Amino acid sequence: MRGRLALRAAAAASWASQKAGRGKGSMIGGLIALQIDPSIMTQLGRGRRTVLVTGTNGKSTTTRMTTAALGTLGPVATQADGANMDAGIVAALSQHLDVPLAAIEVDELHLPHVSDALEPSAIVLLNLSRDQLDRVGEINMIERKLRAGLAKHPQAVVIANCDDVLVSSIAYDHPNVVWVAAGSGWAVDATSCPRSGEPIVWEGDNWRSTGTDFQRPQPDWWLDGEFVCGPDGFRAPLSLALPGRANRGNAAQAVAAAVALGADALKAVDATSTVREIAGRYRTVTVGDHDARLLLAKNPAGWQEALSMIEPSSAGLVIAVNGQVPDGEDLSWLWDVRFEHFEGVQVVASGERGTDLAVRLTYAGVPHTLVPDPLDAIKSCPSGHVEVLANYTAFRDLNRDLEARA
Repeated sequence: MRGRLALRAAAAASWASQKAGRGKGSMIGGLIALQIDPSIMTQLGRGRRTVLVTGTNGKSTTTRMTTAALGTLGPVATQADGANMDAGIVAALSQHLDVPLAAIEVDELHLPHVSDALEPSAIVLLNLSRDQLDRVGEINMIERKLRAGLAKHPQAVVIANCDDVLVSSIAYDHPNVVWVAAGSGWAVDATSCPRSGEPIVWEGDNWRSTGTDFQRPQPDWWLDGEFVCGPDGFRAPLSLALPGRANRGNAAQAVAAAVALGADALKAVDATSTVREIAGRYRTVTVGDHDARLLLAKNPAGWQEALSMIEPSSAGLVIAVNGQVPDGEDLSWLWDVRFEHFEGVQVVASGERGTDLAVRLTYAGVPHTLVPDPLDAIKSCPSGHVEVLANYTAFRDLNRDLEARA
């Protein structure tokens, strides 16, 4: 009875928020439902087969791909807006009460208690690297918390990236793991073994901890050029609409998760190719005589991957950085990102912390201009294709300004 009351109150709050023009109202609805009945997430998870997706980077993309792959089995409950903490998860599940499948994005700090509430059929572990230290904390502490949380759910199938040392450590002792060679372009945060403290030695694609038996597991799924390969000789072309090698790894893990729940592998692969944008990411918008492609990055590993997607023939590159609470107010991580490889592209530093970025670009030897407003920064570039790379609130605010302009 309390749960039904919580859901009715949440629906009313969401309706009022929409009528007041304060957004879709899903977050306020989820918050109110949890206040009325703290067990509402557990109730909403009953009777569903749920896949949880977590990691430092790629959660929203992989969740969208997993939703598409699971969609070959039937309707899937998921977050449309990437709200990956308790209120957003409750809101997503409450909007799909009779849907037996769910693909849920979860903030890595919330994974243990969300797993306890939802008893997932599968958990996808993408990657683990340093995020905003003033919000998230030290990376090895997170690894230990996730490892302990995972140990409480031996029945779940864990889809783990064996190319990521920290993820491998989290899943290494679990009795039911599907290993995926999804790639790891950022190894700076795993130079030592999270279990023993001994150095990690890389030998080609393989890695091992010196002095212990902890080493890269053999993958069950892997990428081979343009193909994704899996158990029993499975091999299929992987043609994605989204750019970058990281997204190919995300797709491989999404396919592995869907297959673990009973999906046909070939249908799951084909379904991942239908994903074209995620909450505005990767889309191209017209701003005057510019075609601007929008990319999001939130931490050093994500920035390095996003920078590798920049088209070298672009007329301009706008880099927008804010320092609000969701971004992390400490921007010292800018010095961990390699900005040195831009030649022939006009670079514009932008955002509320554009001056901090300009200092970093100066030390990197990157010629640039400083235009604080991202829309004005796009307009300052030569006509043609412009790449726009922004962190969380800069990306959010730019999309808001583009919608208001439209």
